[in-house]
Amino acid sequence: MNTKVFETPIEYLKGVGLHRAEILKKELQVFNFSDLLNYFPYKYIDRTRFYKIRDIQPDLPYVQVLARLTHKEIIGEKRSSRLVAQAQDDTGLIELVWFQGVKWIEKTLIPGKVYVLFGKPTFFNGKVQMAHPEMELYSTEVQQRKGNLTLQPAYNSTEKLKQFSLDSKGIMKLVAALLEQQLHDIHENLPLYIINQFKLTGRAEAYKNIHFPDNSTKLNEAQYRLKFEELFFLQLKLLKNKLLHTQKFKGNIFDTIGEIFNAFYHHKLPFPLTNAQKRVLKEIRLDTQRGVQMNRLLQGDVGSGKTVVALMSMLIAIDNGFQTCIMAPTEILANQHYQTIKELVGDDFIEVGLLTGSTKQKDRNVLHQKLESGQLKILIGTHALIEDKVQYKNLGFVVIDEQHRFGVEQRAKLWRKNTIPPHILVMTATPIPRTLAMTLYGDLDISVIDELPAGRKPIQTVHYYENQRLAMFGFMKREIAKGRQVYIVYPLIQESEKLDLKNLMDGIEVMAHEFPLPQYRISIVHGKLKAAEKQFEMNRFIKGETQIMVATTVIEVGVNIPNASVMIIENAERFGLSQLHQLRGRVGRGAEQSFCILMSSHKLSHDGKIRLNTMVKTNNGFEIAETDLQLRGPGNIEGTQQSGVLDLKVANLVTDQELLIKVRKCVESIFEKDPQLASPENLILHSSFKTKQDGLTWDKIS
Repeated sequence: MNTKVFETPIEYLKGVGLHRAEILKKELQVFNFSDLLNYFPYKYIDRTRFYKIRDIQPDLPYVQVLARLTHKEIIGEKRSSRLVAQAQDDTGLIELVWFQGVKWIEKTLIPGKVYVLFGKPTFFNGKVQMAHPEMELYSTEVQQRKGNLTLQPAYNSTEKLKQFSLDSKGIMKLVAALLEQQLHDIHENLPLYIINQFKLTGRAEAYKNIHFPDNSTKLNEAQYRLKFEELFFLQLKLLKNKLLHTQKFKGNIFDTIGEIFNAFYHHKLPFPLTNAQKRVLKEIRLDTQRGVQMNRLLQGDVGSGKTVVALMSMLIAIDNGFQTCIMAPTEILANQHYQTIKELVGDDFIEVGLLTGSTKQKDRNVLHQKLESGQLKILIGTHALIEDKVQYKNLGFVVIDEQHRFGVEQRAKLWRKNTIPPHILVMTATPIPRTLAMTLYGDLDISVIDELPAGRKPIQTVHYYENQRLAMFGFMKREIAKGRQVYIVYPLIQESEKLDLKNLMDGIEVMAHEFPLPQYRISIVHGKLKAAEKQFEMNRFIKGETQIMVATTVIEVGVNIPNASVMIIENAERFGLSQLHQLRGRVGRGAEQSFCILMSSHKLSHDGKIRLNTMVKTNNGFEIAETDLQLRGPGNIEGTQQSGVLDLKVANLVTDQELLIKVRKCVESIFEKDPQLASPENLILHSSFKTKQDGLTWDKIS
């Protein structure tokens, strides 16, 4: 059979033609038979039965329920409002929620009336929920209605498509015509041993049943097969790239642990390393002895000691005759690394240079000269490090901090600073859930520092409502009396008519009244200050000349003040979990007990409550990241929006985490036994990979 038939332009499908083809291309990016086949239904209409609420299971795609509306209310205001309602039958209660058309829908709902509800059920804390259900009042006509005894697919359409009779039913007819015509051309792309091992349905069968399932069992089997396939080829690509990288890019061998490393470890290291830090150093040590370029992601929570691990890795490189650098996304963070490393190594041990946009030309010239001669061994800076003028004698080890803030091309420029590319250590203080890391950074080795240094006390976090503000002020005064310093963070600089928030300017007025001069002094830092003004205010706080810093989120990264023991976050419900966790990490840097107070209004959304409760419950950044992934989905996690690997058609990194882990292990096992995919049983995978290399995407029909 001719498998290239799925590359046939869509206009050649019976029932399409030139005009419909143009609109399908513009509105749905459906260019050929393969694109249409992979345009999956967004829901399935089952009007063959009514479910009792207690009989609803999490794996049911869509259900129809007969229930009496008992309650409705609009929560939140304006753009952030949602409509929440409750309905019940004789077996239980279901919660209904709408985020769009809130006011219009609310007017149509009549408490006390019986409705036919139709939608996708979800479960939260054991309760059944349904978002944006279709609803109609129960009537005799509804009672007598009979379905077609199958699940009917529903496809997303647009107003322009509907003008060409391509609503959901119109698209359904085209898909049906395509399947009838080409089903026999959908060939298998996985080896038989994998299909048997994971009990997968056949590929052609899966495509038939994801579009036109006979029942929910067939639909689940089809979805499982296509999810597996999608994740499998994604991991195959990532791990194959990783393998090719190790074959293609040679790396300098660091075979010496020398005088500089040992002197630092035995005489300058101010605290014992944690077991996690030792483990990561060992992983880096092994990587740099293999003769291939290291590409490692180092994840570690705020304050876990990533910088010390990076420094000690750099000292190994220096002992082996190489230069090193750290690239940070902002001048504040670059300065922070510079100060930290200078304090750790001291003035007489090893020279450390700083290069940012603010570095004067005279100082730049000296830095350039020292770099080219090989005299300067550690250079810290911003993207100024990748300028063409910056030339190293022998760059061997590069640390990139918060790498999602740099583009791929920016990072690649550092590679080209040496004939043999330097080893790369990428650091992030934003903990990434395991499944997301396997997908976003699947071609990197991953190290995790999952314990805090000894003596660090966990930050105590509490949630206060607006009516507890005086108690919060009293607590602040007691901490300041002990000699401590306090951050107060606001989400806005000036009042907004759209958002009812406490803002920084109002906050300063309240502070001035509650904390009068000369006993209390306040620093003010926000994004609209000039750089020099911002630095002046920060320096006052760093030196202890002010006790309170009122700020916007500009202090999120790059500020390390051990004496600051209290973080107060105003309107905490307006911040994302990742941001709340980063802000909290600004305190707890010293030996004293530190505190984080989350201030909020009484009006909290469902997600807002979960976020604040999560912060109170745990200091573990990875637990917080998992909750964040559950709430926001993978596409909204910081730094992932630009990543094409998240454009998944059927798989979902939130709900399919277990499957992804299974798939990853399966692919790792395949490459372990057969790195070239050359064995007879894997030739089908080799063929698929070659197809990908030739420019076709994984979802093309092979």
